[in-house]
Amino acid sequence: MKFLRSLFLLALVIVVAGGALLAYGTFGDRSRPLARTRVVIPTGTSFDGVLAILRQDGVVAHTLPLHLLARARDEETEVRAGEYEFAPHESESEVLHALVTQGEAVAQWVTIPEGFTSEQIATRLQAAGIGDAATFTHAFASDSTVIDGARTKNLEGFLFPDTYLVPVGAPPGEIEQQFETAFSSALPRDAAQRARALHLSVPQVVTVASLVEREAKVDRDRPLIAGVIYHRLQLGMPLEIDATIEYALPHHKTELSRSDLAIDSPYNTYLHAGLPPTPIANPGRASLEAAFHPASTKALYYVYCGGGRHAFADTLAEHQANVARCLR
Repeated sequence: MKFLRSLFLLALVIVVAGGALLAYGTFGDRSRPLARTRVVIPTGTSFDGVLAILRQDGVVAHTLPLHLLARARDEETEVRAGEYEFAPHESESEVLHALVTQGEAVAQWVTIPEGFTSEQIATRLQAAGIGDAATFTHAFASDSTVIDGARTKNLEGFLFPDTYLVPVGAPPGEIEQQFETAFSSALPRDAAQRARALHLSVPQVVTVASLVEREAKVDRDRPLIAGVIYHRLQLGMPLEIDATIEYALPHHKTELSRSDLAIDSPYNTYLHAGLPPTPIANPGRASLEAAFHPASTKALYYVYCGGGRHAFADTLAEHQANVARCLR
């Protein structure tokens, strides 16, 4: 009986000592980091992956206390991706608090979807805590860039859709440079040569890409839609693309009215032949590729036919039959 009592007391001492060590490691140990340390947590990183990064970068000496604390607080899935800066000698409790509240975040991961306008990008940046949407909107509308020797009217179309690690509070020019660098990398290598073959400038082909981005639902339709656009341009036909009118309207509309089709705007491709004056969205890689390498087609019309696909037609009569079939 005395042996069992001794064994119990020993176990109790071990548990208490272990608990004290764990508490110290979580709240009292301030041996790490040794200096101010920046850590990048990529999007999609598991909590175990986060712990590994923190230990590798010297923010924590051991991962077990932080792991147990996060489990006790039910915060294992609350850690947010981003770039964090940790002061020297923070407790592991303080480290975890920063990761789940973004209190120490110095940069945020921001995803810009294909087809977003510059205004939508500005709103997305504000939602991520990067800065003020109105400031970004003004900058995107007033700034420009030079593409293949041609200066753009603004930055619409040249803010490449991708996932970025964006510094919190960075000025618009710094963020624009990130977008523009990614855009330059996404352009086809033969972009200048292809633009000349299409009798357009590179920025004009990017405008075509923005139309393709807004019109196509699936990648395999993109080169055909681009081909229709070029065919109509060659014949001097108005493009008659609803998305260009939507871009000119002050507010997004799911359906256009007859009065919308008569709006007095250079973006009204029902009234004005040729391309709109600027891109109407920021195209992704697939739409850029389609615009610079369109399909050769005799088609002049297309209509959305469900299931992500469009029906194409060479003549107005064929197009009207497709409309009757697809929109019934």
